[in-house]
Amino acid sequence: AYCYHGQTLLASDKCGEAIRSLQESEKYFAKAEALCKEYGETKGPGTTAKPSGHLFFRKLGSLIKNTLEKCQRENGFIYFQKVPAEAPQLELKANYGLVEPVPFEFPALNAHWTPETLAAFDLTKRPKDDTAKPKPDEEVKPLKEPDIKPQKDSGCQIS
Repeated sequence: AYCYHGQTLLASDKCGEAIRSLQESEKYFAKAEALCKEYGETKGPGTTAKPSGHLFFRKLGSLIKNTLEKCQRENGFIYFQKVPAEAPQLELKANYGLVEPVPFEFPALNAHWTPETLAAFDLTKRPKDDTAKPKPDEEVKPLKEPDIKPQKDSGCQIS
């Protein structure tokens, strides 16, 4: 998130804040890379997963590095802005590109579902002699299969 936020800041000519955001991104990427390598070396189920080798993870590392170099280069030539000590705050509430969620509400109960109706479904009050007797298995008689012998003369010719 810090990487993409840094790109947005650079596009809006806030190069100093973009550099700080990308430095923060680099720090978190290093932590994530260490955790991914540790996960890939653990024993047990799921060891075939190598998150550090995933395409997104590999591209993100080079994207952070290249964007940070670009920001530092442009800040040295064009902008001359100070790099703040604190990383800029991320805007966690998206205000574009997303649909507002519809809050879920349970539908109203039907008038037929009264406490008396629900009490009628008590399984402890069922009749005891309601058990179904299993049917005895019928014996399956073996079928005689025809004796098929390979024939040399099948009528097929290769010309």
